[in-house]
Amino acid sequence: MATFLEILKAILIGIVQGITEWLPVSSTGHMILLNEFIKLDVSDAFFELFEVVIQFGSILAVIILFFDKLNPFSKKKDGEMKKKTWTLWLKVIVAVLPAAIIGLPLDDWFQEHFYNYIAVSAALIVYGVLFIVIERRNKNKPKKYEDVYDIDYPTAVKIGCFQVLSIIPGTSRSGSTILGASLVGVSRTAAAEFSFFMAIPVMLGASAYKVLKYMVKVGVALTSTEIIVLIVGTLTAFLVSVAVIKFLMDFVRKHSFESFGWYRIALGTVVIIYFLIKNFVF
Repeated sequence: MATFLEILKAILIGIVQGITEWLPVSSTGHMILLNEFIKLDVSDAFFELFEVVIQFGSILAVIILFFDKLNPFSKKKDGEMKKKTWTLWLKVIVAVLPAAIIGLPLDDWFQEHFYNYIAVSAALIVYGVLFIVIERRNKNKPKKYEDVYDIDYPTAVKIGCFQVLSIIPGTSRSGSTILGASLVGVSRTAAAEFSFFMAIPVMLGASAYKVLKYMVKVGVALTSTEIIVLIVGTLTAFLVSVAVIKFLMDFVRKHSFESFGWYRIALGTVVIIYFLIKNFVF
């Protein structure tokens, strides 16, 4: 019975992860609320590992959905398109360097000092307002970069610098990169795609780092329940991510990101009100 309950919890967490990883709404804000009501019966160290490992399912969804676009060896591509694909990968690597150089060393410090409901709520609301303001400013404004291949190296670096802001809990990695891309003239579709592609090395690198950290701290031995929970959570995150990425790409072709800004403001308000009431009552 205990194992069955943990599997149900893993499925729910995987669903939240798969949805919030790609939408610019902050997975941290949702996880803070979710952890108040649903907690895996595992150690804190394993839960940190679990949160990272299920991200692999989300990343796998990107790789599969955009495999042809990301594959420089595709037989469907001519020499020019293969060259463009290699160049796109180089731009992605350039874009993730700021996060690797600046963000990674500071990640633990920011998690320790800013992983709380006040900081997360503030980040949710501030970024929500920014999404609304920027979308309204850019309305009917011509885009400098309509296609993801059009993004040049300086622009990739600028987007990468915005990604560094995602080390602040509640900002959202996709939110930071999409917001930054919008500010420098990238179309919504290209901004979303570039954000997805940047996630591949960033999240794989972060996952490898935290898995290694867990192994050094705890070891590699996992119980049968922990193994099942990892598999179920990862598979759920993958399936949900596939659906969410398809939804977002279709959504941004017809609508702006403004609705996500309002959602962030509402969520940030709910988070801060909930914890203020909880702290006052209890």
